[in-house]
Amino acid sequence: MTLQQIKYVITVSEKGSMNKAAEELYLSQPTLTASIHELEKELGITIFIRTSRGVFPTSEGQEFLNDARQLYQEYEWISDKYSDSSTIKQQFSVSSQHYSFVDKAFVETVKQFGTRSFDFSIREEETARVIGNVREMRSQIGIIYLSDFNRKIITKMLHEGSIEFKHIIDTSAYVYLWKKHPLANNEYITFKQLMDYPCLTFDQGPDASAYLAEEILTELDYPRIIHATDRATMLNLMVGLNGYTLCSGIICEELNGSDYTAVPFKGSKGEPNSRMELGYIQKKGYVQNRVGKKFLNEVMKYFNLPPVSDEDI
Repeated sequence: MTLQQIKYVITVSEKGSMNKAAEELYLSQPTLTASIHELEKELGITIFIRTSRGVFPTSEGQEFLNDARQLYQEYEWISDKYSDSSTIKQQFSVSSQHYSFVDKAFVETVKQFGTRSFDFSIREEETARVIGNVREMRSQIGIIYLSDFNRKIITKMLHEGSIEFKHIIDTSAYVYLWKKHPLANNEYITFKQLMDYPCLTFDQGPDASAYLAEEILTELDYPRIIHATDRATMLNLMVGLNGYTLCSGIICEELNGSDYTAVPFKGSKGEPNSRMELGYIQKKGYVQNRVGKKFLNEVMKYFNLPPVSDEDI
């Protein structure tokens, strides 16, 4: 097995096509196919299934790809560190539910390392995609939350993907809304007071369950719900429709602006006043490089928490 073959496999997985991968790698398709066949024979597994709709990894192939991506990233980091003439850009990616503090930490990380030597990406996506990106090593770090309601389901998904959850901070539920909303100046807001306003929720896809929702207290019965796919739209709906969402209350005004506020949610009798445990996820056994450490320490700095230790990451 060679690094070149690993690169071939990763490229085929990303492109989903032998033709497109061969074009990307400046190879003929027969040469690429033969090289992958040799690797499959050496490993004793079938990495890809070829269909009329494209090329897809088998379960064994996906497991190999997870390890291969991590190995190839380590090679790229070492190559960049010891070769001044290297043109390979190190890659760093974060996947997250929609949190502005993640954007802030990402911005500070990019400012330190710059974009000449690093290929950065940040993905605000559905909960399942955040977990999937970390599982398949498309992202080195993911940011999600756990609660009493979703903990069992999310923990099972993490376990199946060989992913570990690291605690950052606990917070209670808040109602996030426009500062001119009729309830914006309340000391706290109850579920009953929200009945006349639309609840805004990030769309998790057609097959998603309430356990994958980004918002806390999804187990309650909301009579008015609007699904949105991005933060900008959600903020617009808060202004245009007096909508609201239930969140951690952690708002970065520097990036989100000062037109919005978070008011504590107060559960009445029979309604849970849930807590959120925010944390980051990574592959078990994965050691973050200096960029990952910088990002995590910027997250901790945002919450006035001590830097992460080498044992934690």
